[in-house]
Amino acid sequence: MADTSMHVTIEDQQKINVFARKNSKLGELKDEIEGKKKELQNLEDAADELLLVDDEELIPYQIGEVFVNQTIEQTQALLEEEKKYVQGEIAELEEQVNDIKTLLSNLKVQLYAKFGKHINLEADEEMA
Repeated sequence: MADTSMHVTIEDQQKINVFARKNSKLGELKDEIEGKKKELQNLEDAADELLLVDDEELIPYQIGEVFVNQTIEQTQALLEEEKKYVQGEIAELEEQVNDIKTLLSNLKVQLYAKFGKHINLEADEEMA
């Protein structure tokens, strides 16, 4: 009978722990990206709605916890600024996701090379 036990070094355990933490962080980042994309869509919808408003009408725009009456031009400028900010946040989060995916891929190669079929790192593969 073949010995199926594997010796796990401290370095191996650290790699497994890093993989688990980063895999969890990947899920959190993807959820955050989805939230930001919804926020961006809401901003785009609001900008579209402004096209239907009379040019002389003041628009209540929420800043923090207060609403401030703005002209259409001011409101459109604020919406564009906010859209650019959210797009930047999305790009930054997507960059973090790509960095984590690269790290996870490298860790998978290392861990599968040592443990082969004795380790399963594919449980959350649908997130990749």
